[in-house]
Amino acid sequence: MSYGYRWMLGAFLVMLCMTAAPVSEAAVREQAVFGGGCFWAFQAEFEMLRGVDSAVPGYAGGNKANPTYDEVCAGDTGHAEVIQVTFDPKVISYQTLLRAFFGAHDPTSLDRQGPDSGSQYHSIILPANQAQVLTARKLVTELTAAKAHPKPIVTEIKRLQRFYPADEHHLHYYAKHPDEPYTRHVVAKEVAHFRKLFGPLLVR
Repeated sequence: MSYGYRWMLGAFLVMLCMTAAPVSEAAVREQAVFGGGCFWAFQAEFEMLRGVDSAVPGYAGGNKANPTYDEVCAGDTGHAEVIQVTFDPKVISYQTLLRAFFGAHDPTSLDRQGPDSGSQYHSIILPANQAQVLTARKLVTELTAAKAHPKPIVTEIKRLQRFYPADEHHLHYYAKHPDEPYTRHVVAKEVAHFRKLFGPLLVR
């Protein structure tokens, strides 16, 4: 999916985000887990959103307990690279996070995002409860009806069983290693594009 097309999609998603209904004042903190490519980029992107406390890289969706990075990359665990987002629903809703998620990657690409390929990069949403399941399904239906993407959305929606944090080496990798070839040529480009798409929603 071209960056020009993703810019138009991002503008559409931001418009919808800005009109989202406010949530209850009684809400405290909630979590969202999803993945769509390299978690180094996703962590850097989602921690820029106003209302997000943290975005922790890790693994979920598979069948192996306590997987390592190498095991996940081998494609035998069923896990995807994901982030666990802790957010204030009084500031940003789960629906808005999902709209940013769909704008941050290509949800029509199976097991591939940009130069990264493998089952660990498949597009996946892992709702923590039934309310999140319904929100995710409704959004996919809306995006499909609006023909927001030129091809069918292949994002998997699967109830979260357990999230396994990645080791310390991967935490804030982009911030700690900005001059490495991959972060400079791939992650930096994705982060800059996210900033351009969702500028009104960013805190920094």
